[in-house]
Amino acid sequence: MKACQLFSVIDEDHTLANSVRFVLNQDPRVSFCGYSIPHPSDNNVNIRVQTTGDSAKDVLKDALHDLVQCASMSDLHLTHLLLSSRQHNQLKRWKLMNNFLVSI
Repeated sequence: MKACQLFSVIDEDHTLANSVRFVLNQDPRVSFCGYSIPHPSDNNVNIRVQTTGDSAKDVLKDALHDLVQCASMSDLHLTHLLLSSRQHNQLKRWKLMNNFLVSI
């Protein structure tokens, strides 16, 4: 069990790396987390995780699981908002048409 490890992620950039870093830094088991991109033209990210004693690999797995859960909840919420907005717009159009027909 290693409390400090460097993980290389291929075909990713700041978007994933910064999100993972944020989630990891919320975990009380993490004493340090940071990432670097070795070269701007490469889509590779190095994420360093240092824990207070737990396995860095397990802590990273937990953080990735939490990130997936967060993304799923965001997707559900945004889908609900989109559908609600569409229904609201359809209701407004129906009311406008109904008011127009009543006024004729």
